[in-house]
Amino acid sequence: MNIGDHWKTIFDTLHDGLIVVDTSGCIVALNPAAEEITGFAAEELQGRSCRILNCTGCKFVGKGSGDKWCRLFAVGGVRDKQCMITKKDRRTVHILKSARVLRDASGEMIGAVETLTDISQLVRQQEEIKSLKQTCQPGDSFYGILGQAPVMLNLYGMIDNVARSDAPVMITGQSGTGKEMVARAVHQAGGRREKPFIKVNCAALNESLLESELFGHVKGAFTGADRSRIGRFEAADQGTIFLDEIGDIPPSTQVKLLRVLEEKKIERVGDHNPISVDVRIVTATNKDLENLVRQGTFREDLYFRINVFPLQCPPLAAHPEDIPLLTSHFISRNMIHSDKDIAGISPAALDRLMAYDWPGNVRELRNTVEYAFVLCPGGTIDEIHLPARVRGFVRPPSAPPAVNGDETGQRGLLEQTLRQTGWNQSETARILGVSRVTVWKRIRKFGIERPWAAGSR
Repeated sequence: MNIGDHWKTIFDTLHDGLIVVDTSGCIVALNPAAEEITGFAAEELQGRSCRILNCTGCKFVGKGSGDKWCRLFAVGGVRDKQCMITKKDRRTVHILKSARVLRDASGEMIGAVETLTDISQLVRQQEEIKSLKQTCQPGDSFYGILGQAPVMLNLYGMIDNVARSDAPVMITGQSGTGKEMVARAVHQAGGRREKPFIKVNCAALNESLLESELFGHVKGAFTGADRSRIGRFEAADQGTIFLDEIGDIPPSTQVKLLRVLEEKKIERVGDHNPISVDVRIVTATNKDLENLVRQGTFREDLYFRINVFPLQCPPLAAHPEDIPLLTSHFISRNMIHSDKDIAGISPAALDRLMAYDWPGNVRELRNTVEYAFVLCPGGTIDEIHLPARVRGFVRPPSAPPAVNGDETGQRGLLEQTLRQTGWNQSETARILGVSRVTVWKRIRKFGIERPWAAGSR
């Protein structure tokens, strides 16, 4: 059998994309798999420069043909190089590329052949694995969240309900209450669970870097942008993007984010070609966004756009009955990475944990257990192994909450405490021994208004 008579059938049957170029980089031929990967029809690419694909793995060294312009022709080939190309619709595709120079019978270079394997799904899976915490979820948890108190069970029910839709979710709560874990639970409980979950810490980057991180950039968009790069919105396509510390994004980025939410399209920095994205938006903050809106530092239209379904992470002080369960979990987790034989925690030490007010919430409890684990040589964690702030904590004297008193007494005590704390609802809840949600409900129930708000009408 003469294989040469069937090369076209073989060429078209290959699962991987195959592109043939001449020595100047002009595309001579491509197979159907390459058409699918690039989004271009064969007739749209044939006769055009391969640079149209913006391959990040290509190294151009000059002008002309052959080894005078492309490093591939200088070295003879590349194998299994991971890079990215830009499709016709301006989306970026992760590929694994191999290439080899073609020569005629006399040894003269006549072109090159490249194979392209679409590895986008693999890259997304790797990103998801990388973003997940390197801990196993305990069997009695709700998507990794621990707690059996009523306030936590209510939160789980809210997560289950909102996970069935694609409505934007805004998670609020004090630092250390587990807002990221709640965001992951919303993702895992929903229909996008098999797709990427991409986190962006909006407070960790300045304005220019944040826009590049969110929307990506094209080569040459700014100093140091030596290649095109996809943003987190593109990386999260079909999945969920979690924008942590949303209250810290600058006004200019707020405008662009609002446009993405309304049009479901992004533009890379330095480019004006819109790219469609399908992502679920989950945001989180420990700031009072309503107050930021009143101050004019956060856009009201963006606030209402992201706050379609609010979720409140309760502080640890609102569910102290979960402290034993959480403590046991953190001890078990530390055991995995230690050769110490820690049997558990003494009743006296646990009493100290239960009496403490935990301003740093679950994160502070986790760090406290780690601290005790370091000091405890083995056996049982005792009071002496706890940090001094926990051992010596004495709850400041305050009037007991008028839970069973009449409504006049409840209102008077609440107003007094709000004035005392400068209308800090979290601190008010701590002093009264109730949850922040309870304080908020009582404010609404009694129609209590901040003095400045009442006087501004």
